[in-house]
Amino acid sequence: MWRLARAGARAPPALAAAAAAAGAGPGGHGGPEGWYEWAAQSAPVHWAEGGLAALQEATGLPCWAAIAGGAAVLRTAVTLPLAAQQGRLLAKLENLQPEIKELAKRLRYEVSVRGKQLGWSEKVARFHFSRNMRRVVTELYVRDNCHPFKATLLLWVQIPVWVCVSLALRNCSVGALGSAVQEQFSSGGALWFTDLTAPDSTWILPFSLGLVNLLVVEIFASQKTMPVSRFQKLVTNFFRLISVVMIPIAATVPSSMALYWLSSSLVGLSHNLLLRSPTFRRLCCIPRTKSDSDTPYRDIMAALAAKYSFRKQHH
Repeated sequence: MWRLARAGARAPPALAAAAAAAGAGPGGHGGPEGWYEWAAQSAPVHWAEGGLAALQEATGLPCWAAIAGGAAVLRTAVTLPLAAQQGRLLAKLENLQPEIKELAKRLRYEVSVRGKQLGWSEKVARFHFSRNMRRVVTELYVRDNCHPFKATLLLWVQIPVWVCVSLALRNCSVGALGSAVQEQFSSGGALWFTDLTAPDSTWILPFSLGLVNLLVVEIFASQKTMPVSRFQKLVTNFFRLISVVMIPIAATVPSSMALYWLSSSLVGLSHNLLLRSPTFRRLCCIPRTKSDSDTPYRDIMAALAAKYSFRKQHH
């Protein structure tokens, strides 16, 4: 569904013709084989193909630049507003913590008094405290419109978009949209990855992807201002593992996909750093919190330096 850009190129006459070939139905490629093939031929993936084709036609960019530019457009137009909304919600949650602690202290006293009056055991008293505390916290979330589940909206949007664009690029690279599209991708790269249909044999793209993703994880792991729970440590280690596992995966897929993944991660990293800026946070109406810093970037560098110099001294 990727439209070849210039009139002199050997290309299908129009995007519609490529769309018809790609979306002709289950028989178009001899029938989908399993969920992966079904997903690769789904409507959202074809929409992603059309979006990439429209971007390239409108800008006249080569394939590699259109892929990187498409990642930047998607992250800026779709996920950056959601990330700002997530920042507002998390700031509200942080500002609620003193009130929650005060209410918990008061409720614990009331339950203790009531328990002595009624002869509750410690287990029964804990049960009543937990049940009432959940109700109180829920009421606060409703009052301030900041239920933690809403913070996951970014994830539920970002992952499907990432998957659909990845599968769209896979279709373009393996010839699922016709040999002309695949031919354009085979010569549409740059630098060391001139063939976007082949994996990056130098492993530069995969290793760069892993390093960027690890940098994102480490930056935000180093910015914890409150004691880190065991669950938070598990989540952080899980994302570290995913960052490492993505390196060999990126080395086995077409370079077009690895380039998109790297571009998306780089733009995401820049947006996350942008959302640390006090000026940008005010622009996005993110409430100020106790943990906010007037020098966030200096603090990030200092935290990373302290963390890894400490580790180095203990090895």
